[in-house]
Amino acid sequence: MRDEPEDGSRSLWARVGELVNDGCTVAVATVIRTRGSVPRKAPARMIVLGDGRTEGTVGGGELEARVIDEARALLASPDETRLLQYAFSNPDRGDVGVCGGEVEIMVETVRPATRVVVVGAGHVGREVVALSRFMGFHTTITDDREDLCTPDATPGADVYVVCDMAEIPDQVRIDQATFVVLTTRSVHLDLGGLPSLLRCEPRYLGVIGSQRRWGTTAERLAQAGVPPDTIASITSPTGLDLEAESPKEIALSIVAEIVMILRGGTGNPMSG
Repeated sequence: MRDEPEDGSRSLWARVGELVNDGCTVAVATVIRTRGSVPRKAPARMIVLGDGRTEGTVGGGELEARVIDEARALLASPDETRLLQYAFSNPDRGDVGVCGGEVEIMVETVRPATRVVVVGAGHVGREVVALSRFMGFHTTITDDREDLCTPDATPGADVYVVCDMAEIPDQVRIDQATFVVLTTRSVHLDLGGLPSLLRCEPRYLGVIGSQRRWGTTAERLAQAGVPPDTIASITSPTGLDLEAESPKEIALSIVAEIVMILRGGTGNPMSG
């Protein structure tokens, strides 16, 4: 077995993996090039979280404070990398120290896989799972029908959960980074499960069905006391308007909408 690198990079990247698996987006700052006298040489690394917490070091002092600020700004932006250059010559001129050297630091974001929870392992649900997996999303399929919620019946999911819809939040992680898609078979099921899913405040909650079906569901949710703005947070019918008919086409419209939201797209034709 190979020895662990002296710079501790293996353990740092293992820690990055732990954080990302827990759903955190992190920035990793790496010293990639130096000249002259500097606090740390390549490949010194530091993890930066969105709240400013750090692990590891790229040199401390004013240099590190500036790198942390840049990393937090990167985490709040849609960008993936940022190249930083600092000199250690004249603080009066804005440099970070007086050692006399120069340092170049690459900051890159590491994001968790997009999480998609598909509720309903029917024809469309199976195709949404398959396409989500193809896109590299971490995909969970859940259904109250045990015979459908299996790798044989619905191939490609990362996680299979057999339970009633109202119990999903107790067994599946759903938060503001999660896309939830209901490909369910009835209004009755939706009414029983939507309130508990809404309390999780997912990034996206889409419900399959016609405008008429959704109108009935929304009316009954209102009668049950669900606030209007909470009902308005649900997307139904789920998916982009592709005039889709087959389960594969409907799945394509749903996953395309997820990609549109992730990338900040409009859904309009590229040709304008």
